Amino acid sequence: MTNWLPDLQASDGPLYVRIADQIEQAISTGALAAGSKLPPQRNLAYDIGVTIGTVSRAYTMVRERGLVSGEVGRGTYVLGSTQDNDPAAMDPVSARLVGTRAANAPPGKLRFDTTAATDVGQSTAITDILTDICREQPNEIASYTRNFPVQWLEAGRRWLRRDDWQPAIESIVPTLGAHAAVIAAVSVITAPGDRIVFEHVTYSQVSRGTALIGRQTVLVESDAHGVIPEDFERVCVQQHPKLAFLMSSGQNPTLAVMPEDRRRAIAAIARRHNVFLIEDNLYGSTIDAGIPLLAEIAPDRTFLVGGLSKSVAAGVRGGWIACPPHLAQRVRIAHKMVSGGLPYLLAELGARLVLSGMADAIRAKVSAEVEAREAHARDIFAGLDFNSHPRVPFLWLKLPDPWLSGTFRQAAFAEDILIDDEDEFKAGRSEKTFYRVRIGLSSPESRADVVTGLSRLRRLIAHGPTGYDSPA
Repeated sequence: MTNWLPDLQASDGPLYVRIADQIEQAISTGALAAGSKLPPQRNLAYDIGVTIGTVSRAYTMVRERGLVSGEVGRGTYVLGSTQDNDPAAMDPVSARLVGTRAANAPPGKLRFDTTAATDVGQSTAITDILTDICREQPNEIASYTRNFPVQWLEAGRRWLRRDDWQPAIESIVPTLGAHAAVIAAVSVITAPGDRIVFEHVTYSQVSRGTALIGRQTVLVESDAHGVIPEDFERVCVQQHPKLAFLMSSGQNPTLAVMPEDRRRAIAAIARRHNVFLIEDNLYGSTIDAGIPLLAEIAPDRTFLVGGLSKSVAAGVRGGWIACPPHLAQRVRIAHKMVSGGLPYLLAELGARLVLSGMADAIRAKVSAEVEAREAHARDIFAGLDFNSHPRVPFLWLKLPDPWLSGTFRQAAFAEDILIDDEDEFKAGRSEKTFYRVRIGLSSPESRADVVTGLSRLRRLIAHGPTGYDSPA
């Protein structure tokens, strides 16, 4: 048994969170090696002068993070890393940026931890278009991108439009994917030290990216219908944020769809407190919700982001952002600064895919495949609590007792399946526990692989965690 003790003066926040963070840091640096036994909870509580309940909550948190496991009657042990030979696993700073995923995906695993567009044969169309571009525009490919042809803007306007609404063409900026679009908008609207609002669970790579450039995260409460307006107002009054990152439809990972009255309330609050909004509509574009976008309701302060990664081809890195009036040029410059510039080949490819109608055709095929896979998931997980949508390539599964999110992710890894635990989506230090995992459906090569992986997960849930942790 190790005689390691945490240094509670090294950070602030709730005691149990500080203890859990100290354990995680000690594991990442090797101070707590794989296989070592943590001190019994009573002993640690006595040694550092806290209650046993505080230590118990800390041990529960590190179990959820997938860092330790228990053996009945024996105590709590540090797990071996699932990221062996991964440089990020040995570097705590890199590990925080990567999240709970390995920086390099381990080979030989069924991947349910990504939601890139399913392979439906789109490479054939992409090859044809790329061949045409290389033949027709050799000089542009050989040089830097200095001009943005109007067809690139028109492609963005078409891809971002919704029902009878579309953004103004002068508001469009083509980007190197949706993530780069978001970071560009953040760079324009905020300065280091400014606060940005995120939901407790969301596409957390944005929050990590904004933290990397010196912005602060502020968390807002959500429910089954998305951000709660009253709590958004509270955050605006108390924290004075400059910006809020929202996914109004098909929220990742909860799949929440914000109703129109709530969208209007959020827009009104943002206007009242001079807060800009980023509306990430990557998944929402596949959902026929019939609800106005935030960008329709508040075009004066909403950046609408979309792209090709989830519905056409992630490797194309095609993205567009529709900006509030007079901000498009600033975003275009910021995008070049933070991304290094937009490659002509990819920008022209994305535009031709959209303007030719090929992107819509591929999206229809991808949606049909996702719908078939989601139907399998519904059958296999029947009787369990989960959120899903026929055209969204993931589900948000509630784990039955006594499973914890991180523990289940580790158990799935042992079954050669990669999934995401809830910590992967936490935008900041949140005390909330959801007991959920996200299971992506789009990356396995075939429906048979989907059925195999999901069936294995269902059996794992039914058997429960063997040798569950004891309070010792």
